Formats: sequence, C-alpha cells, structure tokens
Amino acid sequence: MPLTTTADQPFSKLARQANKLMDQLQKGYYNFYPSETWTPSVNLYETASEYLVCVDLAGVDKDKIDVEVEDGRLRLRGRREVPTFPELDPTAVGSGSGEHPHRVRVHLMEIDNGAFAREVEIPQGVDRECITAHYRNGMLWIEIPKK
Repeated sequence: MPLTTTADQPFSKLARQANKLMDQLQKGYYNFYPSETWTPSVNLYETASEYLVCVDLAGVDKDKIDVEVEDGRLRLRGRREVPTFPELDPTAVGSGSGEHPHRVRVHLMEIDNGAFAREVEIPQGVDRECITAHYRNGMLWIEIPKK
C-alpha cells in the first residue's frame, strides 16, 4: 500500500504545541507551579522608520503591565488574573438539582494566568527616548523609532 503525504501534516499543530511547551520549559516555565511566571508570545516587525513589538496579552488589565527599557533590553512584566465569567442567574443553573448555582467545576485550564515576564533585545541605533506603547484588543504594541 503506497503512502501519500499532504501539504498539511496531520500532526503539525501538535508538533508546534510540543515545541512551544519545550521552549517554555527551557525558560523555567512550569504550568503546574502557579507562582512561576508565564511568557507571553511576541511578534517583532521592522519598517523603514521603526521596530514594532506586538505582545499577546489578551485579558490583561493595561494597568497591570509594566514596560521598561534598560541595558539594551525591553522588559515586560505584569499579571493576568484567571478569566472569569459574569455571575450566573441563580434560578437558571442548578435549580432543583441540589447544586450550588455559582459553583464552577474546571475541566480544562490552558489560558496562562498569574505573573508574566518577557524580555526582548532592542537593536542598536534606536531612539530610546521616543519609545511608545499602545494597548488595544488584547495586544500591546510597542513602537521603537530608529535614529
């Protein structure tokens, strides 16, 4: 029986996730230790006039994000709380079943929470005094103008 291959390998997504997990383990991240920090994903772009750093911080309150530039590095720190949902109507859930209407049983928890930290090396030849940051739609955009 001949083997055929497709352009989209069936385990490519699993392989990417395994590689991300290994990267996080090498950085000292252990999801089962809630006191440890998690590492947000970053994209780095370059235009003719600036570098753009995009940090995935969905669900993070912008007041809980610290950005500092020191020793040629951009340091990001902060905290993301466990995602929650609005309170449920006590008459709609658990009525008559004997369950507490606001009790939630966690079946899967993949969204990182708690403290986070990330460092990005800043290229030479940038105007460090004019770096700006904007937070929109869960993404932190940091603009680093070139000199």
